[in-house]
Amino acid sequence: MPHTPAKTFPLIAALDLGSNSFHMVLAKADHGEIRILERLGEKVQLAAGIDEERMLSEEAMQRGFDCLRRFAQLINGMPPGSVRVVGTNALREARNRTEFTRRAEEILGHPVEVISGREEARLIYLGVSHTLPDNPGRRLVVDIGGGSTEFIVGQRFESLLRESLQMGCVSFTRRYFNDGKITPARYAQAYTAARLELMGIENSLRRLGWDEAVGASGTIRSVGLAIQAGGHGNGEINPEGLAWLKRKVLKLGEVEKLELDGIKPDRRPIFPAGLAIVEALFDALELKQMTHSEGALREGVLYDLLGRHQHEDVRERTIGALMERYHVDADQAARVEAKALAALDQVADAWQLQDEGHRELLVWGARVHELGLDIAHYHYHKHGAYLIEHSDLAGFSREDQLVLALLVRGHRRNIPADKFNDLGVEGDKLIRLCIILRFAILFHHIRGTQTMPEVTLQAGARSLELRFPAGWLEANPLTQADFEQEAGWLQRVGYQLSVS
Repeated sequence: MPHTPAKTFPLIAALDLGSNSFHMVLAKADHGEIRILERLGEKVQLAAGIDEERMLSEEAMQRGFDCLRRFAQLINGMPPGSVRVVGTNALREARNRTEFTRRAEEILGHPVEVISGREEARLIYLGVSHTLPDNPGRRLVVDIGGGSTEFIVGQRFESLLRESLQMGCVSFTRRYFNDGKITPARYAQAYTAARLELMGIENSLRRLGWDEAVGASGTIRSVGLAIQAGGHGNGEINPEGLAWLKRKVLKLGEVEKLELDGIKPDRRPIFPAGLAIVEALFDALELKQMTHSEGALREGVLYDLLGRHQHEDVRERTIGALMERYHVDADQAARVEAKALAALDQVADAWQLQDEGHRELLVWGARVHELGLDIAHYHYHKHGAYLIEHSDLAGFSREDQLVLALLVRGHRRNIPADKFNDLGVEGDKLIRLCIILRFAILFHHIRGTQTMPEVTLQAGARSLELRFPAGWLEANPLTQADFEQEAGWLQRVGYQLSVS
């Protein structure tokens, strides 16, 4: 379910469950800035444990859980909403990711979100932009991960273009350097595969242009340090240094022999694949130089978390943009939202919907429930649900999008109980939110052309009673018919609706 309280915490933490490494930062928020108190990072190589069926092995999951148990000690007892845990490409790819996230949540005591590639890119850019000088020009930011590589062009703190490609140092190592041998032929294969991936985005990146290029990953840091150790720069990556480093790596010929300054022993196995990706992007984008930023995904998650608590929530902007793009009737959405929140206030205690996250979800559902009308009226609730589930929505995890899509899917006609039940206890709470949203929509069926009365709601465990002013329903037969039909729909999911 969505994130909870918007309040100031003494400490905040972000965990980045990457395809190659898991990282955690613990920080104190001070006047809108973040002061890092602790950084932890471990090579877990989750992506190396994904088989051809896209299943994470038990061994790889255990490596992750062992790491998380160590991280958990630092965040033990931190309140809900103060810790955000995000999973990236390996968990996006794994078909059994739900099993991993469930067990990870038990260890950490906080929800784990699997985020889309473009959401990852947005957060990376946020982390980088907060750790670099606030220059007016555009910057290209690249983060080479274990399973994917993110590209962002942005200006100051806003990303203008976000892309995520299926290439990373762990996945390319498995494909081209699995036995530790580094040959010119294999390196050329990895380089060519990266160039092919880049072909789909290089024109759109070039069209925007940039004034500086910044890298935000261990791969880029290691390449820069190795080039510096060879006397070809000051820690930045440049074409001359890249050519020298490539010759050196190919001459050594084996991963075990990569005893170069700047390359940590645990990075050696994945270094040739990372180097091939770096060379490919330098050639494709004709880069002259790339510097390194310490800020990355985890710092971006912290600043995003801080923004939510200070009411600068990117999710609000995302919902607003969706409404605009699909020509939602904003007046009707506002009417439904106000009525849904008033109804929630009356039933929240009885239905255990006191969490701020439930309120947020109901607000978003009210605002976008008519999204699908821009596609077609027939089955528009299904069209809307599809758009929400499959769009790249900044600020939302995949789980957030699935839950919001379900709410929109169930806002009229039949409620797909099986899909809600897949969410367990939260699924039942989501059905209750759905019932509240449906009430608000039916209440405003007339779409603002009629003054509507006060209605009292009383909720039982599996029931909802609506009380209209005496004689009002008889004088308004459309509303009466709407709620008589609604009682039939709710009976299908085990809820009794009575109207008087």
